[in-house]
Amino acid sequence: MLTLIGVATYWRHLPTERKEEAPEGVAVVLSLRDDWDGSPNLIARLKAQHVRFRLILATSGDCPAARDLAAREGDWVQFIAAGTAQDEGQKVHKLRAALRDLRPEDRCLVFLDADIVPPARLLGRLLFPLARDKADIVTGYRLLLPGRGWMSGLVGAVEMQLATLPRSATATMPWGGAMAMTRAVADRLDLDAVLAGRLSDDMSIGLAGWRAKLRMRPVRDLLVASPIEGRAADLLAFGVRQYRHVRTNSLRMWGIATGVVAAQSAAWLWAIGWGSWTAIAIGYGAGWGRALIRRKIATSVLEPGQAKVVQRSLYWDMVTPFAVTWAHLAVQLAAAMSNDIRWGGWLYRVKRGRVTSMCRLPADI
Repeated sequence: MLTLIGVATYWRHLPTERKEEAPEGVAVVLSLRDDWDGSPNLIARLKAQHVRFRLILATSGDCPAARDLAAREGDWVQFIAAGTAQDEGQKVHKLRAALRDLRPEDRCLVFLDADIVPPARLLGRLLFPLARDKADIVTGYRLLLPGRGWMSGLVGAVEMQLATLPRSATATMPWGGAMAMTRAVADRLDLDAVLAGRLSDDMSIGLAGWRAKLRMRPVRDLLVASPIEGRAADLLAFGVRQYRHVRTNSLRMWGIATGVVAAQSAAWLWAIGWGSWTAIAIGYGAGWGRALIRRKIATSVLEPGQAKVVQRSLYWDMVTPFAVTWAHLAVQLAAAMSNDIRWGGWLYRVKRGRVTSMCRLPADI
């Protein structure tokens, strides 16, 4: 019932007036893997933004599609070759290279992931709280669009539990897939130093922001579509990796999250094993209630076609809500089994958020 109240609270606080700002001097940083295919849909959606900006493609230097795009559209696209990292995450290494190459006129920084499907209002909504001095760091969050197979729908259902959590300016962790800050805040944090030696960009920035008592504001209507599909093992590894990032950066945050899900998992176990039909009915009632409200949220913030795809994840919370909770707990516990994180073709050993060793994985892993 508490989870139902939480989702209803998220729905109640969705902004009705989704105001945008288009300040001058916006630099958008996009970190890319070498096998990036150019993402014509992503580039078209970025061109459709309501904000003028300069796009920085941060690569290791071996990304032909990024180099070609910068050559064709150099008036607004810049190519950065960061090289290969030695003691930090590849993504972090590319972001730091982009930060070192900023221009004096870059007054607002936006960080995006290459696997999102950004709405036309994305940049304007992220920049609105900054332009009005209502926040220091602004963030959206992902909403997974499940592909084929049952596992992607289950992963989407687990992620939906996180996406629709109530958020406040004092209890928000930024998401690196859609995050913005002013140049002044980046300088105040010494962002290059914050990221140095780290694996997770958003966890490092978020924890540094908390320590600096910055105003970190979520834009609740920016649940950004992010497709997910693949083999069951890969999808499971994705979930474990997300929580391993959390655990290796903040054991306390991981412990609180795991404790909450463990309590709900234990309640479901009791209800099914020893409880009454009334207890099971209450659990299913809450599951259906959450699904219906999340459907309203998805319909409100996503494009119609995207909202329809998201419903594949909602069915899990309607048919087997206990399976979603147990799967969530399993991912959290698996994250505690090791400090190794496989990400982007590399194997990292992480301690307290810092990379202690790294090696390239074979191509077939």
